[in-house]
Amino acid sequence: MPSATLETAARELNQQIGLTSDGSQFLTFNLGEELYGVDILRVQEIKGYTTVTKIPNTPSHIKGVLNLRGTIVPIIELRTKFGMPTIEYTAFTVIIVVVVRDKVMGLVVDSVSDVLNIDKNDIQVPPQFGAKVDVSFLNGIGKSGDKLVALLDMDRLLSEDEIQEATVATKAA
Repeated sequence: MPSATLETAARELNQQIGLTSDGSQFLTFNLGEELYGVDILRVQEIKGYTTVTKIPNTPSHIKGVLNLRGTIVPIIELRTKFGMPTIEYTAFTVIIVVVVRDKVMGLVVDSVSDVLNIDKNDIQVPPQFGAKVDVSFLNGIGKSGDKLVALLDMDRLLSEDEIQEATVATKAA
C-alpha cells in the first residue's frame, strides 16, 4: 500500500475512534440531505424535540422558547433560518442546545449524525458565491472520508438583531 494511502487510512481510523492530532471535534447534524457541523465545545446538550412556547411578533425562524431546568432558552429553527422548506417533525428531530455569544440557545435540526474529528488540513474556506449569497456564518467546509460538512460559526450564525430578537422573546416568556 502506498504511504499516502496508509496515512489517509490511519487518519480516517483515528477519526472513527475519536483520536485527533491536529483537528477539532464537531457535532454533525442533518438538515434534509445536507450535513452540518458545530464545534463540540459549543454544545451543552442534545434534547429530543418537545413543544416550545410560541412568542408573538417574533421572526419565523424563532420557533419560541423552552424552559430548560429553570432557564428560558430561545429556540431557532435552522431550516427556516436557512430558507429551507419546513417539514413535519419526526422522532429524530432534536434540539441542540448551544452557546452563541455567551447566550444559551436551542437549534432545531432534523437529526443528529455523529461526532467527527476533522483535521485542520481537511477544512477549507467556504466558497464565495458573490454578494447575494451570505456564507459568513460558515467557518469552512470540512472533509471527513467521502462526506463534506458545512462547519457553522456559532457567533456569526445569527445577526446582532436576531440575537436581540431572541433575547426579547426570552424576556417576554
